[in-house]
Amino acid sequence: MMNTIYTGFANLIGGISNVMYSYLLIILLLAVGIYFTCRGKFLQLRMLPESIRVASEKPGSAGAVSSFEALMVSTASRVGTGNIVGVANAIATGGYGAVFWMWMIAIVGAASAFVESTLAQIYKKKDENGGSYGGPSYYIQAA
Repeated sequence: MMNTIYTGFANLIGGISNVMYSYLLIILLLAVGIYFTCRGKFLQLRMLPESIRVASEKPGSAGAVSSFEALMVSTASRVGTGNIVGVANAIATGGYGAVFWMWMIAIVGAASAFVESTLAQIYKKKDENGGSYGGPSYYIQAA
């Protein structure tokens, strides 16, 4: 009896996963990225000079982390070997077309990343020691 319930539940979750991770999730992410790109008036391109200026700022005090160092640590924590290998495989099999489409998806995805980062800053919480905490679960609950 229990094995039948477990098998049925596993089949249900597997079916939902197959639908979500086939084309539906890709289409939804692209649609949201295009929406935020248009709604933000191409902010990821408009604000590129400002982001370069901020990333190249010198730290305010000795021993402080610079904006560029913080950017590199953040990037290193997000980009794994799977992403690097995936890009290399895409370029090897797709050539210049793969590079073009990766850049297009990156530009559209940048608008979604900007909105996500903005929400995280708006809805972050302060702890009793003066630090801050938050993230997607906090702004999903609050918004």
